[in-house]
Amino acid sequence: MTNRSLLLALATLTSLSGLAQTPIKKRPINSTDIYRLHTLSDPQVSPDGKWIVYGLSTVDTTKDKRNADLWMTSWDGKESVQITNGPDSESKARFSPDGKYISFVSARQGATKGQIWLMDRRGGEAKKLTDLKTDLDEYVWSPDGKKLALVLQDPDYADSAKTKVRKPYVLDRYHFKADMKGYLEKGSTHLYVYDIATKKLDTLTTGAHDETSPVWSPDGSQLAFVSNRTDDPDRNQNTDIYVIDARKGATMKQLTTWAGSDNSPVWSPDGKRIAYVRSTASGNFLMYDQPVLAVINQDGGEPKLLSKTLDRPVRNPKWSKDGQTIGVLVLDDRQTYVGQYALADGKFTKLIGGNRSFSDLEAISAGNWMTVSSDPQTPSELYALENGNLRRLTHVHDAFLAPLELATVEGFTSKSKDGAQVSNILFKPANTPANKKLPTIFYIHGGPVSQDEFSFDLTRQLLSAGGYAVVAVNYRGSNGRGIDYTKAIYSDWGNKEVLDILGATDYVVEKGIADPDRLGIGGWSYGGILTNYTIATDTRFKAAASGAGSSLQLSMYGVDQYTNQYESELGAPWKNTDKWLKLSYPFLKADRIKTPTLFMAGEKDFNVPSSGSEQMFQALRSLGIPTQLIIYPGQFHGITIPSYQKDRVDRYLQWFDKYLKPKTL
Repeated sequence: MTNRSLLLALATLTSLSGLAQTPIKKRPINSTDIYRLHTLSDPQVSPDGKWIVYGLSTVDTTKDKRNADLWMTSWDGKESVQITNGPDSESKARFSPDGKYISFVSARQGATKGQIWLMDRRGGEAKKLTDLKTDLDEYVWSPDGKKLALVLQDPDYADSAKTKVRKPYVLDRYHFKADMKGYLEKGSTHLYVYDIATKKLDTLTTGAHDETSPVWSPDGSQLAFVSNRTDDPDRNQNTDIYVIDARKGATMKQLTTWAGSDNSPVWSPDGKRIAYVRSTASGNFLMYDQPVLAVINQDGGEPKLLSKTLDRPVRNPKWSKDGQTIGVLVLDDRQTYVGQYALADGKFTKLIGGNRSFSDLEAISAGNWMTVSSDPQTPSELYALENGNLRRLTHVHDAFLAPLELATVEGFTSKSKDGAQVSNILFKPANTPANKKLPTIFYIHGGPVSQDEFSFDLTRQLLSAGGYAVVAVNYRGSNGRGIDYTKAIYSDWGNKEVLDILGATDYVVEKGIADPDRLGIGGWSYGGILTNYTIATDTRFKAAASGAGSSLQLSMYGVDQYTNQYESELGAPWKNTDKWLKLSYPFLKADRIKTPTLFMAGEKDFNVPSSGSEQMFQALRSLGIPTQLIIYPGQFHGITIPSYQKDRVDRYLQWFDKYLKPKTL
């Protein structure tokens, strides 16, 4: 290379280096960013602890759907590799016990049912392992890597007609419909053992009961699983832990006898104990439950309730590698943190918390865990938790976040009219001048037994980017504040929750955050239901957006999927009609509503069917209150088609802008 060429090359490199260091101009997030956001899911650790495989879904805008591929990242965080890349989604990736292979589920090559595929983790084409004729719900490798435990649904013979005309649904179950599943005829889910070498499928369980959540004992001789073996499982929420030898013709043994729910079993490394999650209560309070960590001997007996005095829900129990502690995720006030219990003395240690939310947990080695975490400025990423310190493993969302200017997020506590202290989260547009009163949207979470946390919240970020302060209210009925707080709304809907929403409203108005003349409210599911309750109680809100909600609760009996809860909590409508009518006040007192309201619903929603929104739309339309009804074709309770997700946010902003933004000349 000549000196002139060398100088030109150096000048070019210097110029490029300068460009690389130029900061990206930030912009507010907008609804098209929905198409850019990836979703990380289902991380699994390799047997040697050196790799983690996970699913990563991206939006295919041409097909208007999400497609999930599989990725691996190394424990040291230095390597990341995509291991599948095709038009068909892959899910449920699992390492073989020897760590040489990765299995996954996919409906490749035009298959109508998801099949298990197997690929060498070092590379090469995946091979189809199964040829299942019915739907696969779960699968687990045996410890020796020679077999798989499968959870399969019974075949749907009614849908096997030679023509495209389906046979009529024949329904005689108490619980006869469910969101996404549709109408429920006869049929259950059962356990099977699949021999990988011979491809032989052995049936372990049969009958009218479901079996779920299988886990192998460390020696591979038994499976623990969950089932409701009561005479009529549709009429209660009882589940127990059972064990069965992993061979055809074996007899199951019941380990737990609690009248509530026992779920999420995991064997200890030595095979002597099973940790699981048990409901706090039985009977009527299960909807407002607070699960505790329990441990039982492999042969049964009285369980040890390790988190009984914590008064916070726990989930996702995982044994440490040495079997001396059990890691759990704990739902606390506006956060989910990582903790662990010592088996010997029951001592609890909080490993890491803060204004963030953790999900997923897997043991790596002594004192080390793999986890997933999110905070208000960062969507979920993989992390190493080492001796109480976090080390980030993936950077899935760096490109998504790079150009975005996000809302600032902070917590505050408000006081309700009856004195209740309520925890809330406030989103404010970036660079909001101090002391500027903002149009404010109260976006209410569903559940009701759920909570808003210090995690990345796409919907509220998008609303805030529209120029709004956005308030998340953890009303009574939410979890994270103890069992009494959660049970406070039992059989009394739309009362204390509305007091809490109005108390938070008073707070942000008094603090000069919210413009009292430009208040809006909205939500989805129970958030939509509470939107209806609130606008029927108070006229201060100038606009509302009620999604997947209901108001004439009496009319929901037999229409949605909650008959069992209704009869337990409210009593049968013909026996307790006054209670049902009292809880139906947003519809029966619709003439009190003055708030222009946008109603939304999924066409095929069996959770909170569209009729709940249709009734309120018709009522307001008859009363002359500005209203509109949006039905998303083919959608269930959750809106999954990307363009519909974008459309929903756009309609929120258009509706709120119309009534909450001052008109400009």
